[in-house]
Amino acid sequence: MEQAALAWPTAGALALAVAVALAWDARFGEPPARLHPVVAMGWVLERLGRRVAPMPGAPVPPARVFAAGMLAWTLGAAGVVALAWVPQALLSHAPWWVQGLALGLLLKPLLAWRMLREEVAAVEAAQARGLQAGRTQVARLVSRDVQALDEAGVRQAALSTLAENLNDSVVAPLFWFALAGLPGAALYRWANTADAMWGYRGVRGGRDWTFGGRWAARADDALSWLPARLTAVLLLAASGRSVPWRALRAQARRTPSPNGGWPMGALALRLGVRLTKPGVYALNEAGRPPQPVDTARALAWCGRAVAGWGALLVAGLAGVAMLGRPS
Repeated sequence: MEQAALAWPTAGALALAVAVALAWDARFGEPPARLHPVVAMGWVLERLGRRVAPMPGAPVPPARVFAAGMLAWTLGAAGVVALAWVPQALLSHAPWWVQGLALGLLLKPLLAWRMLREEVAAVEAAQARGLQAGRTQVARLVSRDVQALDEAGVRQAALSTLAENLNDSVVAPLFWFALAGLPGAALYRWANTADAMWGYRGVRGGRDWTFGGRWAARADDALSWLPARLTAVLLLAASGRSVPWRALRAQARRTPSPNGGWPMGALALRLGVRLTKPGVYALNEAGRPPQPVDTARALAWCGRAVAGWGALLVAGLAGVAMLGRPS
């Protein structure tokens, strides 16, 4: 058993798992919420958050709040990694193709391209029925005040979410899976979910996250750093044209996040549109307001980026598997 626990999936198994996960996502989408590991992570984070973040104005030392957030995040991360390691270890002595099929099915809930694509497309479809319908639909994707958005603002919110979540929901989970197996992908989704729920500067949901969510935000920044830049490159490659790296870097620096501005900036520059969040960032300010055709183009480019990233990972891992075979 100890030997099995230390074993690692073969590169061939990892390659097959990536292909299976993407194929399953394309065909079936998300599992039911009661079986979804990311939903479970959210449930745990919500309950931990009640103990981490104080009520506004509570006389709790900031250092104590920060330490509570760090400890809760770390304990949760350890649990997530352990739960992901168990099935991977149990599969370690199975044939490589069995490992690949099983790991692919377990990996699928940790990525979500079909759902992201459908939700963004639904915003555009709702816009065709009227502004309020568009606002209602985009509220499913963003935390900003949608009632203040005009037609261009609704579309900007949807496109920004599409670009940023192309990294968070697809590129980064697959990146960490290729490097660290199922535990790597699970750890990334824990970090990303924690950042989405805890990583706020100020009050949210009746609690002050200024210090309690700081560790979660920094952990997500660290794990997303390289994948976010890869996502920008993949988006540009999928669109068939590049942009000056200096211009992209300048746009990326305009967002509070050190990572989100890279895929969003790439999409804004490539489409030639403005992507703004009032009071937070404005990307490609000289661009025009986005139109329905821009949503269609962005979805097509993101689809190609997902397919290209999957193909690169499968080919690379398969190549490693071939090199590792005895002659």
